Amino acid sequence: MDTGSFGGSRRSSNVHGVDGEWRRWAVLVATVWVQALTGTNFDFSAYSSALKASMGVSQQSLNYLATASDLGKAFGWSSGLALLYMPLPAVLLLSAALGLASYALQYCILLPSSTLAAGIPYPAVFLVCLVAGCSICWFNTVCFVICIRSFSASNRPLALSLSISFNGLSAAFYTLFANTLSPYSPSVYLLLNAILPLVVSIVALPAILLCHPHDRNSVRTTSKHDRRVFLCFYIIAFVTGIYLVIFGSVTTTSSAARVILMGALALLALPIIIPAASSCSSAGTHGFDPALPFSNDDPQKPLLLNIDHQMEIDSSMTQKSVEWQLEGCCCGTILEKGRVLVLGEEHSAKKLIRRVDFWLYYIAYFCGATVGLVYSNNLGQIAQSLNLQPRLTMLLAIYSSCSFFGRLLSALPDFLHGKVSFARTGWLATALVPMPVAFLLMWKFHDENTLVAGTALIGLSSGFIFAAAVSVTSELFGPKSIGVNHNILITNIPLGSLLYGQIAALVYDANGRSNTVLDNLTGTVDTMIMCMGAKCYSNTFFVWSCITLLGLASSIALFLRTRLAYATADGQSRCKYHSQVSS
Repeated sequence: MDTGSFGGSRRSSNVHGVDGEWRRWAVLVATVWVQALTGTNFDFSAYSSALKASMGVSQQSLNYLATASDLGKAFGWSSGLALLYMPLPAVLLLSAALGLASYALQYCILLPSSTLAAGIPYPAVFLVCLVAGCSICWFNTVCFVICIRSFSASNRPLALSLSISFNGLSAAFYTLFANTLSPYSPSVYLLLNAILPLVVSIVALPAILLCHPHDRNSVRTTSKHDRRVFLCFYIIAFVTGIYLVIFGSVTTTSSAARVILMGALALLALPIIIPAASSCSSAGTHGFDPALPFSNDDPQKPLLLNIDHQMEIDSSMTQKSVEWQLEGCCCGTILEKGRVLVLGEEHSAKKLIRRVDFWLYYIAYFCGATVGLVYSNNLGQIAQSLNLQPRLTMLLAIYSSCSFFGRLLSALPDFLHGKVSFARTGWLATALVPMPVAFLLMWKFHDENTLVAGTALIGLSSGFIFAAAVSVTSELFGPKSIGVNHNILITNIPLGSLLYGQIAALVYDANGRSNTVLDNLTGTVDTMIMCMGAKCYSNTFFVWSCITLLGLASSIALFLRTRLAYATADGQSRCKYHSQVSS
């Protein structure tokens, strides 16, 4: 054997491995930047009142515009179709172009000297809002695909949670930019919505170009040091969130706001040091880590391992045991019939909609996270009705930051998996508990402190669900089908936005008073309803609390039906680890 040739081959392999290490972490940093500055739907409440006044429309008409933005998510499949024919960088830039065009047009509507508000028909504005919502979905899809291509199956939930988490900070970042440029101008948010996504896309483009569809050098092994690297990322993310909670909601002078913004951007840029440090420290650290149970080195393979013959026998015996225990129980049939028994099994769209577990999951999302999203869309009118308009910036920062921490917490099951064996659907049900509590508190008490506490709880709860849902969909219904199946799941967002927003609008208009205004759509004098006081949203909060209780009940049923599948997968991964150790 030619030892020199062998040594050269080994050195070449090490070089490629180090290059892959650096590349995948650089790509993750790029997705973090993109997600942090493309969640433009979260600042709708900052300019919604101004948009309503400029267009001279009712609360119900304004609600339809918010629904249009969410309706763009129903066209999320278009981003997957685009990726079949276009490279990732092109889809990223096209997403930025869609956002630039749609938000620039809305910005022109709010300009004081503009006649566009009177000239553009309402259906056209509706369509513009829909395109804006579609661009957000395209950004999300690009980031999801990048994370899936760049990381092994065991690390994907951590990469996805981290990337999605920063999307929850978008409103806080936009608030800082707005406070620096023009703190009392709602239109500045629309200008920022148009420009910042394009800027961050161009900045992140060099790193995105490093992502290759079938590059397995960077995902060949599950490295023990990966968890330490992810821990560094999450520590930086946590510090960033704390910084924005402390300083993001503070009303300051323009110069002080500029300093705060520079600090936030420095924290956002800080993760760029991790790729270089990781590539230097990764040599010789690769190996199987028992704390990462669902290990699979090939990013093209299913998220979870297939069940072998022995595990099928164990699963069958456990299933029969549970059925005997529940025999004679009135809810036994509901909890057992047709449930998911194997994690990672691929589901076609036809098979998906026939699953009871999917509809329990759909209802939990529809009656949980979607309600939180609608609440954030109405936060501007809620603050205005309670005479807290000057505190709207603070409320937006609190919701955004708490949504961010909720998304970060969605990674907790992966960090604690070696110590705590609990199904991810159980974590999902636990995350839903604060939401009905928050709405009931705001229904009962109408002071500023309760509103702040309720906003924080809703942000935490909905943020966790938003981030955890991607991993839950992959685990229950297959990772290869996630592009289609997750888009089917989030069709509940526009439906919920329309239904829950309509409930809020009807209660608002029923308790408001008519004011004579100039309707810019027709050029005639019309009436606009304005509501002030706790009565404007009190009944809405009660209805929303009942809806979220239904979502909580559905999530508990989903957990009870799927916990056996999670326990089986956990037992299988431990058996594989022990067999590898013994061999």
